[in-house]
Amino acid sequence: MNTPSHSGATGTQDFNTLHDAALRRAHELRREAMADFWRGADAAFEATLATASRSAQRLAHRLARHARGRSAPADSLSIPRDGA
Repeated sequence: MNTPSHSGATGTQDFNTLHDAALRRAHELRREAMADFWRGADAAFEATLATASRSAQRLAHRLARHARGRSAPADSLSIPRDGA
C-alpha cells in the first residue's frame, strides 16, 4: 500500500524548517566545540608556560651562583702557591 505522506508544498515547508533548525543546531555545536578546544589549548599552554618559567628561574639562579663562585678572590681558594 502506497500512501502519500504529505502534499508537495507542506512537505517542502517541513523539510526547510527541519533543515534550518539542523543548521542552527550545527552552528551551536560547532561554537561549543571550538570553545572547548580553546579552553583545553589554553590550559595546556598555561601548564607548559608555568613549567618553562620555573625552569628558567632555576637556570638563572644556577648561573648567578656560578658567576658568584667564579668571582671569588683567588686567595680564598685552598690551592698552594709555592708547590708545598
